[in-house]
Amino acid sequence: MLDAIRTCVFDAYGTLLDVHSAVTCNAAAVGETSGPLAVLWRQRQLEYTWTRSLMKRYTDFWAITEEALDYALETFSLQEKPGLKQALLKSYLELRAFPDVAPALQEIKTLGFGTAVLSNGTLHMLLQAVQASDLFRHIDLCLSVDELKVYKPDPSVYQYASGRLGLPPAQICFVSSNLWDLAGAESFGFRVVRLNRNHQPQEYKFASAHDEIHSLTELPTLLRKTPPPLPSAESLGTMPRKSE
Repeated sequence: MLDAIRTCVFDAYGTLLDVHSAVTCNAAAVGETSGPLAVLWRQRQLEYTWTRSLMKRYTDFWAITEEALDYALETFSLQEKPGLKQALLKSYLELRAFPDVAPALQEIKTLGFGTAVLSNGTLHMLLQAVQASDLFRHIDLCLSVDELKVYKPDPSVYQYASGRLGLPPAQICFVSSNLWDLAGAESFGFRVVRLNRNHQPQEYKFASAHDEIHSLTELPTLLRKTPPPLPSAESLGTMPRKSE
């Protein structure tokens, strides 16, 4: 059980949203290298965020996503294929949610917990994906590192979330499939839960132990016992509606 938790904060890419689904949706156009291309695209995307943060040369996540895709397409000699890059980028704004996400978020909301997303993605990217994957009604607030111009796992990102939620770190449950993200969140003071859908081993031996689940639908069980009263909707903030 996670004591004294008031809000659950989720990583977006790889946790709620399947980052490989952009390539999966265009697999016929990509061809036999679709699997390796998806993996390389994601690897370079993350690498560029860390490198730029260390260099203090921030550019937003949409630009990084495009830069990483350019490298992946060139690696597999697909850069000249008509319309492919545009199709892949369009699909990235419409990433599929994993099947366990919507039912888990719905139950978490029913239990009375707040829900938020904290992501490297720009706010535009997050809102587009949340709307496309029909998660809009299950999420109270989307938070983007673009406000800070630095990427996770910089401690200032988790401080920003704590401040925006108006909660101390110990009252925030942070959920991610990315162990580097969990390591940063735990180091800052969040209560962290690893979502390990594929039963992968521990990567960061220096990071503290954490709760682990293999489906997001297991999270409500950790949260179920006697949660404290929640902050009001006004204190959490709300996501802008589609028309805004």
